[in-house]
Amino acid sequence: MRVIATKLPGVLLVEPHVYRDDRGFFLETYHADRYREHGIPGPFVQDNHSRSTVGTLRGLHLQPGRLQGKLIHVIEGEVFDVAVDVRRGSPTFGRWVSVVLSAENFTQCYVPPGFAHGFCVLTPIAQVEYKCTDFYDPATEIGIAWNDPALAIAWPIGDPRLSDRDRRNPTLAEVEDSLPAWAPAG
Repeated sequence: MRVIATKLPGVLLVEPHVYRDDRGFFLETYHADRYREHGIPGPFVQDNHSRSTVGTLRGLHLQPGRLQGKLIHVIEGEVFDVAVDVRRGSPTFGRWVSVVLSAENFTQCYVPPGFAHGFCVLTPIAQVEYKCTDFYDPATEIGIAWNDPALAIAWPIGDPRLSDRDRRNPTLAEVEDSLPAWAPAG
């Protein structure tokens, strides 16, 4: 596998080895020791699976009370995946990185704890699976507006399909006091 650092420290792209032949393909989607060696520590305690239609945007979500790292991959279709550094005091606070994840490219994205995450669907259907380093806790979950002008995320769609909750998400500035604090490594 090949692991690629992004412009945001800790957000990593994983290109697994895909073994193809006339029958199809095989790949490891996770191997604890190999991923740990490349900066994806785990442990992962919950797996999630979503299926969405074209134009759907999910996010931006995070759990300040129970921070989750996420290892994301797509098993059908294609999504524009986004991670935003929302750790108060971080040198990259408010910056974002995006990647296209698809069932064709097999690329995975690791979003570390302290980052907001979201994605929009680019194909008729997309199925996304992701591993989480902590359990889902709706009492600690918050959202940030997908179209917050301060973030200026270059989403490839202009009028997404949103849940009622995501439609009402506040801006980053409005939730800043409830965000996790950045702690320098070392």
